[in-house]
Amino acid sequence: MGDLGEAQLSGGCLCGTVRYSVADAFEYAANCHCANCRRATGSAFKPFGGIRAGLFALIAGKDSLLIYGDPLASHDVHCGKCGSLIYSLVREQAYVHIPLGTLADAPTMRPTAHIFVGSKAPWYEISDGLAQYEEHAP
Repeated sequence: MGDLGEAQLSGGCLCGTVRYSVADAFEYAANCHCANCRRATGSAFKPFGGIRAGLFALIAGKDSLLIYGDPLASHDVHCGKCGSLIYSLVREQAYVHIPLGTLADAPTMRPTAHIFVGSKAPWYEISDGLAQYEEHAP
């Protein structure tokens, strides 16, 4: 994992099989309301942080991972035992999206916007003051 002097955060799945470390250097964070993120998390939206892939490392559970999607392109990575969504590889696998709920430590960056609100759950009302984008943030 690259070391640029950032504090390290730890995280993992519900059952504890998969654990990771990530630098506290997220470049962006948002609440995604797209249908895929809602289905993957079972929630109204997925709060996530985006970071360069080299600043993320699996600590345990590599043999227990379940890949959903194209392993050579963007895909989600779940714990194969408990099903927790651990991370997503995106943007030609250059970035990792970490669901903030899997972190054991609090990141410095908090979500700054709601994205894909054009497909948000009709039963959920966004009531905070964060920016809202019909699709992704500019």
